Amino acid sequence: MSELPSAVRIREVGPRDGFQNEPEVIPTPDKARLIAMLVATGLRRIEVTSFVRPDVIAQLADAEQLLGALERPDGVAYSVLIPNQRGLERALAQRDRFDEVSVFLSASETHNQRNVNRSIAESLTGLEGVIARARAEGLRCEGVISTSFGCPYEGRVAPERVFEIAERLAGAGCEEVAFGDTTGMANPRQVAEFFAAARERLASIELTAHFHNTRGQGLANVLAALEQGVDSFESAFGELGGCPVPPGSTGNIATEDLISMLHEMGIETGVDLPILIEASRAVQELLARPLGAHVLRAGPVDWNARPAGRR
Repeated sequence: MSELPSAVRIREVGPRDGFQNEPEVIPTPDKARLIAMLVATGLRRIEVTSFVRPDVIAQLADAEQLLGALERPDGVAYSVLIPNQRGLERALAQRDRFDEVSVFLSASETHNQRNVNRSIAESLTGLEGVIARARAEGLRCEGVISTSFGCPYEGRVAPERVFEIAERLAGAGCEEVAFGDTTGMANPRQVAEFFAAARERLASIELTAHFHNTRGQGLANVLAALEQGVDSFESAFGELGGCPVPPGSTGNIATEDLISMLHEMGIETGVDLPILIEASRAVQELLARPLGAHVLRAGPVDWNARPAGRR
């Protein structure tokens, strides 16, 4: 086994990637309260909202109001997802309320067309302008490549295609690129081979892994990425999130499951797991349905537990 990182960085994406999949609109004060709970865990990077068209995703129509309601604690970077120039203009009106922007597209032509109604080439051209403007405003930029490991419409996605997109994003000014397993199609061997090649090809870029747990392989894929030196991950508390396809898709890997595994492996995260579990309990209560995170149900490992008596 390769030497594992001693510490990892985690971007919590539940308040954006997770909430946008909820059918009932969550009141802005509740969103702000939950984000404050996430800050209290020690998480230092949180994706809080997106400046998409309000009529497209009603859940995120309160982007300006939410940013205005959030405290700005030292050492915490808030990020927002930007779909296009119009979204960026809205965001820049709140420039002092966030620190980073994420832009996105798919590695699959079919998925990109269905998701944003553009070809990959059209998306890249538009995003290069967004990135340039954001960097001119002093914002850190992350590029997110969906369906990096597989597409529900096209099947396997060639890593070469993904790397070419990543190089375009980096050339435009992205300091970080996240590779998304959007519908949970990746397997650990594939992930290991992908990131081994990515580290060689994209040596100057911060590489981030974004896994979904649709087929229960999310944490196995995290381990495969760790073994290739990846030390940056995205996850969502409570295992929030998902994708419209395929049927039965579940959410992002749960932040508490990720943190629990990393801590048991001796890898530092800077996150207080019991406080994080309380945040997930709070969102579970708000949504009034069970969430998928395993540690939310089972609790953290207790190595000081007394042995049960014999029957």
